[in-house]
Amino acid sequence: MANIGVIGSKGAMGEALRRVIEASGHDYAGGADKGDDVGELAKVSDALVDFSAPAALQANLDAAKRAGVPIVIGTTGLETKHHAMIDTAAREIAVLQTGNTSLGVTLLAHLVREAAGRLGEDWDIEIVEMHHRRKVDAPSGTALLLGEAAAKARKVSLDDVSESGRDGQTGPRTSGAIGFAALRGGTVAGDHSVIFAGEEERITLSHSAENRTIFARGAIRAAEWLREAEPGRYSMEEVLGI
Repeated sequence: MANIGVIGSKGAMGEALRRVIEASGHDYAGGADKGDDVGELAKVSDALVDFSAPAALQANLDAAKRAGVPIVIGTTGLETKHHAMIDTAAREIAVLQTGNTSLGVTLLAHLVREAAGRLGEDWDIEIVEMHHRRKVDAPSGTALLLGEAAAKARKVSLDDVSESGRDGQTGPRTSGAIGFAALRGGTVAGDHSVIFAGEEERITLSHSAENRTIFARGAIRAAEWLREAEPGRYSMEEVLGI
C-alpha cells in the first residue's frame, strides 16, 4: 500500500485517479493544482502522478526531486525542451513518461513496432485518432507514441517522416511517410487506429478507450512499479515487461 499524490487533481483524469487509488487499496495522499504547493504534496507521497500541463512540468519535477519520490508523467503536449527536463530529473529519481498510460495502448504500440519492422516501406502507415471536443492538442500524445513506435522500427526519426494537416493540392503521398489524422467531437475518450496499407491489402491495429478509468488504472500500476525502480527514465512497456 502506498500514499499516491495527484498533480492536476481537479481535472477529469484527476478525479478518475482518486477513485482508482482508493479502490485499489492505496491511500490518496492529496492533490495539487495550479497555484498549489506541489512540494508539500510530494513530502507526504510515496509516488506522484502528474496529469497537469506542460508549463508546470519543471516545477513538478523539482518537487519530486526534493522529496526523493518517483513520478509518473501522463501530461501530453510535451515538446523537446520538456523531454530534456525529464532526462535531467531521471538522473536523480525514477521517472516514467508516456503519451498514454493504458495497458492496452502499451501493447498496441508493441504490435505496431513489430508490424512496422517486418513490413517494408512499400506499406504506407497512417494513424487516425479521435477524441472529445475539449481536447486542446493534436495529434494526441497516444498517436505520437504509436508513430514513434513505427518510426523506431523503421530506424528513422518521426520528425523527418511525419505528415499531417493535408489539404488542397498536396501531390502524391511521400514514400516512407507516417501520416496523422486527428478527429474531434462529442465525448470520445480516445480511439486510435494504425493502418498499414500495402498493395491490394491492409492491416489495421486499433484500440478504443471507453472510459478514462483505464488510463487511471494504468497510471496507478505504473506508480506501483516505479516505487521499486532505481533512478532513471522508464516507459509503460517496462511495466508490462515487453
